[in-house]
Amino acid sequence: MGPVSFLPKHQKLSTSKGDSAKMTHLQAGLSPETIEKARLELNENPDVLHQDIQQVRDMIITRPDIGFLRTDDAFILRFLRARKFHQADAFRLLAQYFQYRQLNLDMFKNFKADDPGIKRALIDGFPGVLENRDHYGRKILLLFAANWDQSRNSFTDILRAILLSLEVLIEDPELQINGFILIIDWSNFSFKQASKLTPSILKLAIEGLQDSFPARFGGVHFVNQPWYIHALYTLIKPFLKDKTRKRIFLHGNNLNSLHQLIHPEFLPSEFGGTLPPYDMGTWARTLLGPDYSDENDYTHTSYNAMHVKHTSSNLERECSPKPMKRSQSVVEAGTLKHEEKGENENTQPLLALD
Repeated sequence: MGPVSFLPKHQKLSTSKGDSAKMTHLQAGLSPETIEKARLELNENPDVLHQDIQQVRDMIITRPDIGFLRTDDAFILRFLRARKFHQADAFRLLAQYFQYRQLNLDMFKNFKADDPGIKRALIDGFPGVLENRDHYGRKILLLFAANWDQSRNSFTDILRAILLSLEVLIEDPELQINGFILIIDWSNFSFKQASKLTPSILKLAIEGLQDSFPARFGGVHFVNQPWYIHALYTLIKPFLKDKTRKRIFLHGNNLNSLHQLIHPEFLPSEFGGTLPPYDMGTWARTLLGPDYSDENDYTHTSYNAMHVKHTSSNLERECSPKPMKRSQSVVEAGTLKHEEKGENENTQPLLALD
């Protein structure tokens, strides 16, 4: 049985039979609505998908200094989607993806869920990943900043765990198109913890997430941020782009402004949502498998970020719901408050990644 086409019945492919089969395979699993969204928002045209991919691939010869370790159609396609099918921009992102890994070799040694540093970060909830997507089909990632135990996790290992998680999630073509939302809760994040956020490690994170990864971030939301997180803005600003700046929002403890952008039915109770409190072990169990333990030692993983065989949706369905010991958010339900319109002026975009 050949691959199933999700193209609208009226839409005809003008490419050869072989190319048609390839492109149908690349869009397999996408809902008709997502295919239409990709056409309207990302300029994705199945009639010329093969040509778009090949033109990006043909540019690889211009960068002999970079080792392009993966160049298959499905891999290149996610970079085209991340840059709205502007081929030169997609190739630049592809080159930066591999260059970042070349320049930071230590970060990507044993880049698997069973790496001790990555395991510890995952088990401590870095990142959290909500099971359901928002009303735009975006995956919601959570970071509870105060859970950063600096005697246990380095910032680099937390960044590695986030990048590994994104590698898993971006395998889902729906998320390549719909993108992600990131919520960072700064409740109880101390000045001492903040002092470890040096310009060099913040720059490393920005380069890895903004400049070198093929993900579409629809919004980065700060809640309960103290004054010293405001001060970090002056450190980050030189490294940020206008496009990203417009997508980063500073909410303080104003739930109304957060809920205007992310509906409460998609949020856990820590953020005034209708979902139960977030279990910090959920995503770690997804990656580490049924033998996952939240003690100091971890015994099982079957995942290698560079050889993903299952989409994140399959992984999530297999996740065991058993409660974990290190699964509590530092924020109690209802900590954030609803404020009247106009009461809090700190809801404008805070940061911009360029």
